[in-house]
Amino acid sequence: MTVKTDAGSAVAERELPSGASLFTRGNAPIVIAVVALVTLGAFENRAVLTAMPTVLTELDAVTSYGLVGAAPLATYLVSLAAAGWWADRRGPVPVLRLGALTFVGGMAAVASASGLPALVLGRLLSGLAEGLLDVGVMVLVARVLDPVLRPKVVAMFSAAWVLPSVLGPVVTGAVTEWVGWRWIFIAGPVVLVPVWLALRPALRVARGLPQEEADAVASGEGPTRLRGILPWALLAAAALVALNLVTEQLTVQALTVSVAVVSGLAVVGLGASARRLLPAGALRAACGIGGVIALRGLVSASFMGIGAFLPLILTVLRDHGPLTAGISLSITGVTWSCGSAIQSRFSARPMTLLRTGFSLVTAGLVGTGLIVWAEAPTAVGLIGWALAGLGIGMTSGTLSVLIMSASDDSNQGRNNAGGQMAASMASAVYYAAAGAVLAIAGEPSRFAFGVIAGLAVALAATGLAASGRARCALPAEPAGKAALSPME
Repeated sequence: MTVKTDAGSAVAERELPSGASLFTRGNAPIVIAVVALVTLGAFENRAVLTAMPTVLTELDAVTSYGLVGAAPLATYLVSLAAAGWWADRRGPVPVLRLGALTFVGGMAAVASASGLPALVLGRLLSGLAEGLLDVGVMVLVARVLDPVLRPKVVAMFSAAWVLPSVLGPVVTGAVTEWVGWRWIFIAGPVVLVPVWLALRPALRVARGLPQEEADAVASGEGPTRLRGILPWALLAAAALVALNLVTEQLTVQALTVSVAVVSGLAVVGLGASARRLLPAGALRAACGIGGVIALRGLVSASFMGIGAFLPLILTVLRDHGPLTAGISLSITGVTWSCGSAIQSRFSARPMTLLRTGFSLVTAGLVGTGLIVWAEAPTAVGLIGWALAGLGIGMTSGTLSVLIMSASDDSNQGRNNAGGQMAASMASAVYYAAAGAVLAIAGEPSRFAFGVIAGLAVALAATGLAASGRARCALPAEPAGKAALSPME
């Protein structure tokens, strides 16, 4: 299949693997490789979360849990900004290559750590690697696969998280207890070798594409040079870390002028950075790509935010053990995948998917909140949580596809990075607000959790009301690109 791509004045033709099936001879190696890379990242994520308490205990660094957790978040934002800029100019191959090398370095640093400095270094490198790989994979899919196949690949990405979500904590716990936690981090680079070898056909295809359009100046507002991006990304990372550290220490007695000033400066710095880093119109949810990016932030903050506190709610308010709390995470791993599969089946009706998905997330979070606000059975909350998982599977997959379809090769990297940054920034702000509520309350009470759940519902409802802002990102007949599947 030949695709013509417009980027400024540059027009180039390129050969892509043909066929509308994922598993033709040309497409299958690419699809298998990118799904394998996402699966490896999912296992790494679940394994690190499971093993980190043991790591910190053995290294006598439990009091630095917040620092170790914030380290990858800070570098992830910086990495996303740089990766988006780089991918637009040089394609996804160098971004993925550096991401893989950084991943190996981060895992090796943690595996060999004898104290806190090496552990923090490893987590910083892991955040860098995650941003590079996230952007690189999405740009690779956008450039080398038929647009009709993108919804299916996105659905497979969601499915790739199911097995790691179910088995990852169990396998990690067993290895940590029987062999040692260091082997968890040694295994990552070892598994990466066959995954990288499988990825080579896709990289060869990407390297063979013309790069004139990738060298064009990105359209739209915002910085177009790396030195104009990195300072804002660093400011955003510092603001998020400061905001979360301040709110963790917040109490009614500690509500001083200095705390208020630091929090205010962090919010202002974050807003200014977001204005420079995100696509134009994202902060006001403008109709078009800005609206899509804003919706990505709203749905991520609402769902991920309450998901982070649900295990605590089940154990503190409902007196359930770790098994029930773990089941809550497994439930959404499955329903998220189901929602993403629905997205791939009905990808020709993206607005219907968005409205339905946001409605399910909102209603599901209301159902989840009933175990906080009322004496509803725990099963009611878990059913609501399952519905929310179904909804975010539909919305997140649809938004990812819309970002790819609304972008060309001059801004594919920046827009995909913008979606990831919006999700991370919004979620981090939600965590900071929730942390402030818990700190001021003084204990994890029903009132505190009720406010936190209410905030999540409000964000989801806002996303539902604003879902129409994505309509302008649906080009009926995209100029210079292969025809997409019929849109509403």
